[in-house]
Amino acid sequence: MKKLNLDLAVGLFLIAGFLAFAYISLQLGEFSIFARGNQYRVIAKFNDVSGLKEGATVEMSGVTIGSVQKIGLAPDDRAAVTMGIRKGVKITDDAMASIRTQGLIGDKYVRISQGGSDKYLKNGSEITETESAVDLEDLIGKYIFGKV
Repeated sequence: MKKLNLDLAVGLFLIAGFLAFAYISLQLGEFSIFARGNQYRVIAKFNDVSGLKEGATVEMSGVTIGSVQKIGLAPDDRAAVTMGIRKGVKITDDAMASIRTQGLIGDKYVRISQGGSDKYLKNGSEITETESAVDLEDLIGKYIFGKV
């Protein structure tokens, strides 16, 4: 009977440890099972999204407010980026979305700069003012070959 209680205690301890590990992994990986219900969708179209990946962060004033959910090609041959924005974060309808790099050669992310409008974007709205990614290879090539 004592062996059974010890085995049960060890088993429960291992299960609790596994669940704690899974929870921490999901939180550190910025993945949440319940995140979709707490977000609204915003779309922005860019001429170039070089290096931007699904799951990249969306920031405003240096604070993460969402993530890139989908990247696809729009009918006008521009890159359509669908972002999930945390509910409660209001984005003005004249905001600007730009693709930036974290550090010199870090990951790409979307930065949103608020405008001065009193109107806010709703679920499924589009950010019309965009600034595409700066391609470092193109800049270096232009500098080296003198095509400035």
